[in-house]
Amino acid sequence: MNPGEFGNAIRGPLGVHRGANRRYWFYGADYELEKQMAYLNQAPKVSGAQLEALIAGKAIPPELAGTKPQPEATRMHSGNGSGGEFRILDYIKTKLRKVGRNYVTQCPSCAEGGHDRSGDNLAISIEDPRKYICWAGCRKEMIREALGCPIRYRQSA
Repeated sequence: MNPGEFGNAIRGPLGVHRGANRRYWFYGADYELEKQMAYLNQAPKVSGAQLEALIAGKAIPPELAGTKPQPEATRMHSGNGSGGEFRILDYIKTKLRKVGRNYVTQCPSCAEGGHDRSGDNLAISIEDPRKYICWAGCRKEMIREALGCPIRYRQSA
């Protein structure tokens, strides 16, 4: 993470899951919001200095550090006959925002249809940019077509 950025390594208690529309509760209190808040308020607070002392001298193990993004010139493109993997970040021209473990931006397919005015329908995995989804329901074929890089399917003989 860059200085000043916040991570999202844990699921936030009391947050609401978008798919199931249910809360994540603390496991030490009754499942009522008031009791959950009381439980949270009694938890000891940790200062910034205590956190710094806790992580002093520690480094992320290489196997957990992830891969560094490749320079633009060495990325492989698909759809241009090279046979490489499609990397959506090579084609996105709108501004990206970092939200948790994803980049969020305007969906090109939605934009063609005059939708996604807020510019947050398309989520792209930071860890693996080959994974992307439009929260408004555009299929990958639609997104790729809007980017001018349609998916080519092999014809069986």
